[in-house]
Amino acid sequence: MDIKALKDSVIKEVEARRRQLRDLSLEIHANPELGFKEVKAAARLTQYLKENGFAIELGICELATAFRGSYGEGKPAIAILAEYDALPQLGHACGHNLIASCAVGAAVASRPAIDRCGGSVLVIGTPAEEFYGGKVVMAERGAFDKVDMVMMVHPGAHDSATTQALACLGLEVEFFGKAAHAATCPETGINALEAMLLSFAAINSLRQHVKDKARIHGIITDGGEAVNVVPAHSAGSFLVRAEDKAYLEKLKEKVLDCFVGAAAATGTRLEYQWGKVLYAPLRNNLTLARLFKQNMQSLGRRMPLSGSGRVGSTDMGNVSQIVPGIHPTVAIAPEEVATHSPDFATAAASEAGIQGMLDAAKALAMTVVDLVASPETVARVKKEFGKASD
Repeated sequence: MDIKALKDSVIKEVEARRRQLRDLSLEIHANPELGFKEVKAAARLTQYLKENGFAIELGICELATAFRGSYGEGKPAIAILAEYDALPQLGHACGHNLIASCAVGAAVASRPAIDRCGGSVLVIGTPAEEFYGGKVVMAERGAFDKVDMVMMVHPGAHDSATTQALACLGLEVEFFGKAAHAATCPETGINALEAMLLSFAAINSLRQHVKDKARIHGIITDGGEAVNVVPAHSAGSFLVRAEDKAYLEKLKEKVLDCFVGAAAATGTRLEYQWGKVLYAPLRNNLTLARLFKQNMQSLGRRMPLSGSGRVGSTDMGNVSQIVPGIHPTVAIAPEEVATHSPDFATAAASEAGIQGMLDAAKALAMTVVDLVASPETVARVKKEFGKASD
């Protein structure tokens, strides 16, 4: 079998759809939708897949904006994941419009490889990556049970075939005090805002004594209603991150002690709730990552195996714990441009962003070729994953 010729054919397939994929990406970018509300994006993506011969299942896992598009019925079953939710105020400042168009572009371009070699390629639409962990819910409901491997590519400010991602859990906190006039009788009040401020101070002190890469950060969502009234209520949202679940459990206790201590010091009542969705750390399958790296480099883009060391969290981590997977990063902006910023939202609609998306789609489709054309390669991917599971 001429694998090079097959790879050349999938590259041509992506190029033939350059304008379509560009328009699709910009359409999603211009119509940002928050998690679990991505009605327009999901409809547009599934329409494109259906027009290109994919069987479509809408509303999978009891999530209205989740979907599965499939081409072929054999093994290996290779899933390419699409994200398409946006951020409040910032729109697609994480570039999910590019992830979505990359996924469908790669899958459609992979059809010649499926036709020639067998196997199947799927696009699994995964809503609400930001905040709500859509993939966590989908994994729990069996979305990936019959999948042999998963792949997706995320835009960023550097190229890397692997990505580090931390375990992450949210925490909602409220303090309840007692209102009083802040000038005439402050001694009769109990200041809930001071409890929140003390908590931030305690967390700042804790940071010196946590492991490298652990992260604790939060915002105050309610700090009072009037400057001349002792705040009777304060509220905050926090995220706690660590390299693994075991240390995250230990860190949770230390973080919670910061709030308990602040409540005791101020005489307020504390109420808290840990998030229902825990983002797992990302587990990179290096066999897959090396294939993707080689394919990306054949397109003329330098692609180190490991990247800048910047870490965040993603619900792809949960999927990577149960199925071999990769989550490479493709650069669409200079290194000084941070994701989740207005500048990155602009980059996600730029020509550099479109080119990064097209390169990633080509490399993903070429990696599909590597897999469906070589049962031995599939076996290596699964063997590595099995060893890591032991």
